[in-house]
Amino acid sequence: MNNYLAGSLWMVAAGLLFVAVAVMVRHLGSDLPAVEAAFIRYVFGLLILIPVVLRMQWHRVKGANLRLYALRGIAHGAAVMLWFFAMARIPISEVTAIGYTTPIFTVVGAVLIFGERIHMRRIIAIIIGFIGILIILRPGFETIEIGSLAQLVAAPCFAISFLFAKKLTNTENSSDTLVMLSIFCTLALMPGALYLWRTPTVTELAWLFLVAVFATAGHYTLTKSIANAPLTVTQPFSFLQLVWAILFGYLIFDEVPDVWVCIGAAMIVAVISYMSHREAAIVRKHSLQSSSSMPT
Repeated sequence: MNNYLAGSLWMVAAGLLFVAVAVMVRHLGSDLPAVEAAFIRYVFGLLILIPVVLRMQWHRVKGANLRLYALRGIAHGAAVMLWFFAMARIPISEVTAIGYTTPIFTVVGAVLIFGERIHMRRIIAIIIGFIGILIILRPGFETIEIGSLAQLVAAPCFAISFLFAKKLTNTENSSDTLVMLSIFCTLALMPGALYLWRTPTVTELAWLFLVAVFATAGHYTLTKSIANAPLTVTQPFSFLQLVWAILFGYLIFDEVPDVWVCIGAAMIVAVISYMSHREAAIVRKHSLQSSSSMPT
């Protein structure tokens, strides 16, 4: 139970840190190419992690896990680039709302990648979640912003990264996972950044350094959350991020959330809450069955 509390608190901290990152990226704007901004952020992230890199026991990085680290870096690098692109073009609340589809894509990915079984109620929940996306985007009624499309593509990329992270936490510690993510994201983003390179200003570098500090801390707290408690326990606490995104978007950028974004986001949050509740119930049921089958 203490681990569950710790996992939940780590998730709350991660949400706050990632909203702070969103505010800074939104403030930075779109003058710098998204892939270059993401690359510089990860270069700074690696510099911040130098003390951890120097203490890292590299012999623990096995061949199979190295492949997972590389695949995660590619998926996460693409997701971060698209997220930077979206954040500079659409309101923070909309980016966050679409980003909440990541758990839905995570469930789909768990079925497709890891062969997990899926029950009809989860299929229905996923369908409702995608209806929520359609309400946010309103294709045919509104011109879909390119930033919205970018975030919609980023969500499954983040889901893939999340699935690999969960698999890696079974054998790897959180510090090693964070370092390897930073290394492979930097390598994945480097070709695009060099191709579109535009010399950043000192102010842009300063903001990107702060982004790296908060994002690195956010990834560390998220990894600690995953390691301490099941996703079914911690996932509901991540919904606070939408509240903070709406609040900061209004106070700092004068962004009033669209009513359709709120309705679609509410549907997605409700679906994820339901899936989390059902998963928690299944875990409790299996625990009770295991306990009752043990000899006394």
